Amino acid sequence: MPSLLRRRPPVVPDRRADVVVLAPDRVPAHVAVIMDGNGRWAQRRGKPRLWGHRAGAESVRAVVRAAGAAGVKALTLYAFSTENWSRSAGEVNGLMTLLVGTLRREVRSLNENNVRLQAIGRLEGLPATVRAGLKRAIDALADNTGLLLTLALNYGGRQEIVDAARAAVAAGEVISEESLARRLYTAGLPDPDLMIRTSGEYRLSNFLLWQSAYTELYVTPVLWPDFREKEFLDALLDFQQRERRFGGTVR
Repeated sequence: MPSLLRRRPPVVPDRRADVVVLAPDRVPAHVAVIMDGNGRWAQRRGKPRLWGHRAGAESVRAVVRAAGAAGVKALTLYAFSTENWSRSAGEVNGLMTLLVGTLRREVRSLNENNVRLQAIGRLEGLPATVRAGLKRAIDALADNTGLLLTLALNYGGRQEIVDAARAAVAAGEVISEESLARRLYTAGLPDPDLMIRTSGEYRLSNFLLWQSAYTELYVTPVLWPDFREKEFLDALLDFQQRERRFGGTVR
């Protein structure tokens, strides 16, 4: 990573060299990622879809490492949506097994890199083994102070808003932006500055719908298992070249 990220004034990077130069004061605080393309990546190689999910785990490792090195404060990964239950039982079971195994293997490395972990979504709907594995990993990393890694599991943006509204009503509060925001799964996190979607699809897929009102979107044709540190830093560089107006005008 040190060869990819150099702390100095921003310049237009030499695309022929494997170097990306970032402006430290313009690094997005919160980056969200829709990790898409695992199945297509595997199918193009004549392999089962689960093979692509296993390959995608290496991209997760690379992006977590790159985000921490770049100074990103929070990284949220769309790992399993409420709609993903409609996939074949074999794929779903394989994904759950892969998640538990990956958490067990990676917790030591995450701890060494000062990464905290949390999960959002309707977690009660996950298998007991997944919930237990998540809890072990979250507890093991709870005292860290670096990058906050959030896994969106059994997550749906519309469902999140419904759950927030129900909680506000149950508390006797009037529905408002403030009362809902306090009860979102992401309460306490800043809204994402940048959302990355791999595989070239131009849609949010029910991910962080409330939080993404003014999020900058970055779509790349790269399939998730091929997305590594350089691709992540290219997305950050693209973000740094944008002017964010939040509904206002340029002064």
